[in-house]
Amino acid sequence: MSTKSYFDKLEKQFGTLTFGGLLRAWREGEELSQTAFAKKVGISVQNLNDLEKGRRIPSPTRASRIAKKLGLPEMGMIELALRDSLNKEGFHYDVKLKSA
Repeated sequence: MSTKSYFDKLEKQFGTLTFGGLLRAWREGEELSQTAFAKKVGISVQNLNDLEKGRRIPSPTRASRIAKKLGLPEMGMIELALRDSLNKEGFHYDVKLKSA
């Protein structure tokens, strides 16, 4: 499934996604505690908590690492992180990346 259809399908069904909201939904779907999930993706529990609540937004590099560890589309996760960052600054743009 392409990145576009994967995330577009989720947004059509559940509404606008955020990086943190997707992480939380993934964690809860796997029935993992924040401690177990943080260990799985290689971050601290506090950092996971901040990501899930939108207090922190990952860099594209960190979004990529998390995507790879979860087996999620890297480009889509980077798009979510960039969109969240722009939204936090008051810029309400849709972000779509394409390979060079």
